[in-house]
Amino acid sequence: MRRSIMLLTLSVSLIIGVVLVGGCTGNETQTVTETQIIEVVTPQEAFNMIESNRNNPDFVIIDIRTPEEFTEGYIEGAINIDYYSATFEDELDSIDKNKMYLIYCEWGNRSGATLATMEGLKFMEVYDIKSGIEAWLTEGLPVVK
Repeated sequence: MRRSIMLLTLSVSLIIGVVLVGGCTGNETQTVTETQIIEVVTPQEAFNMIESNRNNPDFVIIDIRTPEEFTEGYIEGAINIDYYSATFEDELDSIDKNKMYLIYCEWGNRSGATLATMEGLKFMEVYDIKSGIEAWLTEGLPVVK
């Protein structure tokens, strides 16, 4: 009887110890959840964003029009990723999702769809120029030809 009580006490102590140590270990790790920023901005807001990030290597401008449209005039510093390319989504998925992106197309339809795609691919910060480069040009903002 005495041996059974001693084994029971030892077993209970062991279980309590495991629970306490396990509980402490769980409290040491914390999950940090970052919030995505997925927004549509006016051409003027986009221009201001470009100006304030001129020397920021983590700021990327993506023109998603066709290469032909791109050569007709683009926002300075933009890279071209063709929305109609068979590898478009794969190209997006391969770039750094933690950088800040400004995207645009001709009128805003393709970039609107791309904004949703980038959100689904878990990009952290993406801005879309409302009504595309046409609105940019209407505002008299500069392009490279």
